[in-house]
Order: sequence, then C-alpha cells, then structure tokens
Amino acid sequence: MNRRSLLKTAAFAAVGTPALFPQTSSPQDPAALKAAILKRIQPPKFPTRDFDIAKFGAESGGTKSATEAIKSAIAACNKAGGGRVVVPAGVFLTGPIHLLSNVNLHVSEGATLLFSQNPSDYLPVVFTRWEGTECMNYSPLIYAFEATNIGVTGTGTLDGQSDATHWWHWKGGKNAGKENQNTARLALMAAGDKNVPVEQRVFGGGGYLRPNFIQPYRCTNVLIEGVKIRRSPMWELNPVLCKNVTMRNVDIDTHGPNNDGCDPESCTDVLVEGCVFNTGDDCIAIKSGRNVDGRRVNRACENLIIRNCTMKDGHGGVSIGSEISGSVRNVFVENCNMSSPHLDRALRIKTNSYRGGAIENIYFTKVTVGQVATGVIDIDFYYEEGEGGPFKPVVNNVVVSDVTCQKSRHALYLHGFKDAPIRGLTVTNCDFANAEKGNYLENVEGVKLTNVTVNGKPAVL
Repeated sequence: MNRRSLLKTAAFAAVGTPALFPQTSSPQDPAALKAAILKRIQPPKFPTRDFDIAKFGAESGGTKSATEAIKSAIAACNKAGGGRVVVPAGVFLTGPIHLLSNVNLHVSEGATLLFSQNPSDYLPVVFTRWEGTECMNYSPLIYAFEATNIGVTGTGTLDGQSDATHWWHWKGGKNAGKENQNTARLALMAAGDKNVPVEQRVFGGGGYLRPNFIQPYRCTNVLIEGVKIRRSPMWELNPVLCKNVTMRNVDIDTHGPNNDGCDPESCTDVLVEGCVFNTGDDCIAIKSGRNVDGRRVNRACENLIIRNCTMKDGHGGVSIGSEISGSVRNVFVENCNMSSPHLDRALRIKTNSYRGGAIENIYFTKVTVGQVATGVIDIDFYYEEGEGGPFKPVVNNVVVSDVTCQKSRHALYLHGFKDAPIRGLTVTNCDFANAEKGNYLENVEGVKLTNVTVNGKPAVL
C-alpha cells in the first residue's frame, strides 16, 4: 500500500457526519478588522527583576548541563512574581526548558543555549500537538503549558544541535533506517481519527516523533522577540491554542526536514513582524488541527497579522494548511519580501477532502517577490490525500493586491474540486513577470482581476 493509500485509510477510521460546506463568517471591512486586531495584541510586560542562571549554578563552556540551574531560576522568578531569567554571554548546554507564568527567558547578546542531542533528556512526555494531532510526546525544547505572560527574548542564539545523525534522520522516507517516524506518525493519525483519549496516545521514546523548538500550549500573552534560532529538530515557533501572541524580529536559519519557521495553530490574535525566515519547509504555516482530531478540538486560527518579514528558502512564504480542519480566517500579510530559487511559493493554501474547514478572509498585499520555483499564488485542494473524502474544504474571499513577482512557473495556480470550487479570489494591481506557464485554473468560481499583468500583458482567464 502506498503512502497516499495509508493516509486515506487512517483518515477514514472515523469521519463522523460530513460537513460539506462549513459555515463561513461574513467579511468585515478589512481596515477596521485589522485595526481592531492590532489594538488587542499587546505584548506582556515583566517586572524589572533579573535572575541570572549563573547565580543558580549554570557554567559556560557547553559541556556541563545547565538544565537544573535554569529550572531553579525559572521557579524562583515565578515565585517572586515574575521578571527575567537571564542567560549571560557564554555557551550553556541544556535540556528542555519549561517556562512558568510571568517569566521572560532572556538570552543576552553573545549567549548561546545549546540544546541536548540526547532524546532521553526530553522525557517524560508532555501534552503536545504533533502535525495537528494532540498526543503525549517528547517535550519541545522550550515549552509552556497553560501559562500567562511568558517571553523568550534577547539577541542571543538558540541552537537545537540537529543534524544528519541527531533528530533530522527521524524524518524517515522510503529509504529510512530503523530510527524513523513512519510507523508512529500513522499510529498517531489513526488514534486521532478513532478519538483515542489523548493521555493514551503516548509516544516519546521509540516513536521517533521529533519535538518542536518553542511551543507555548494554551497560553495567554506570549512574546518571542529578537532571538536567533538554528538547527531545529522540527518546527521552530509553534504557539498552539494561544491568545495574544507577538513574534517579532526573530532570525530563523535552519534547513532540516519539516523545519517550518513559524506555525501558529488554533491561535487568536497573533502578530508576526520583522522576522527573517530561511527554512527547510514553510517559512510560515498557519494551522488548526488535522482531520477528526482537529474537528474535536474545534478551534480556528484567526486574526493574524504578518508584516515586514523576509522569506528566503522554504516551501511557502506564507502557507495555510495542511492541518486546517478547525478553519483559518482573518489573515493579513503585508509589506513582506520573498525571494529564492529554493522558495517554492509565495502564498500557499494546501488542503484536501479529509481536512475540510473554511479558509476565508485572507489579505495578501504589498508583497515583493523576486522569484519562486512554482506558483506565486498557489491554492491546491489535492494536497496529500486529495479527493475522495467527505469533508470538502472551503476557500473564500482571498484578496491579493499590489504584489509583484519577477520569476515563477505560474502566476496563479488554482486547483479546486468540481463539487467544491475555490471561490471569491480577487487580484488587483499585480504584475507577474517571467511566469513560464502563465496561470493554471481548474474548478474556480468568481475570480476577479483588475489591473493585473502576466508577462507584460493584461491577464485573461
């Protein structure tokens, strides 16, 4: 049985009542909506207390573990009512770091946190989400659960120390060795589709499901600012079920498999600005849960503003999906620069008939694209499992304006279903130069083009 058949088998394990056309929200005035979102997003403020990890026994050099010293500093900071846990200049080896409320982990200029390459250091397992399905798995490298007012700040470096023999080889594939995620990944998807209780979906040791780098889970008031992230096991910035999240001026350069730069999942009110992404997968991927488990949790990812960011290598500059069963709405992408021969797409929406969900009110404006390898605007209902499932996706009210691209395969690549077309795409004031194959549209309704040129000529559908 091939990979797509296995995925379809897992997806059919328990489908419930098909929701062919999820209820969608009515578009609001975009300017008013964006202003209201920005007004609500306020980064947390921390008391002016510092807890230097060196005073709790951490030693620079990168050979002696500072895990317990950092844990003690966080506990003391939390008990005192909050402040900064400061990593001073130097190199410090650590295992997973678990933040508590009112704690800002501040990585100073010249400081590097080296995260252990030993998987057993990330046990015991914690409550997490892995590729859109909740489970018990290895701790993320930096983790918080149901905390309020947390931060990871500074201009220092977070180094996951992943490479071909640590973490990354667990990705698997057809020529994978014994240490790979293939079996556990399918088992997790099947458990989610069968509604197995989350506490019984235990992986961790022996499962080879790589941990994400920074994952606040069910947290409120989150700030991630200024740090450099290198060599992540998997996804880098992954807030899940969080409210009021600011991710600002983060520099991400890591090219391992599934090294997504920023994956907000089922979050509300998120600002991503001034960040640099150079990644082995999507630069930004907006998600809301996979299949049955995503519908069980039933939380949309909504009210996101992404601005003034730079996207280099990656599968997509800004992607939505594919774990999208809880829906995504109200996303503003503006004033970003995207370009690389190794950047596949600028705006990417990927879903299928097992994910379902509604993707609506997406505003992609004032984006400068040098080159991408495939489509500038890519909306594909045939990702992974494709058609044949009972949960037809809905994509509606996607607005693209003031976008330029100098080189691509397609300007617009739009591939919907006959019984669930892509609806309501508006493209205005855009210029797509050197688009090798022009536009590709299949099963699309209501596309509106105004002042759009492809290869120097007015675009014609």
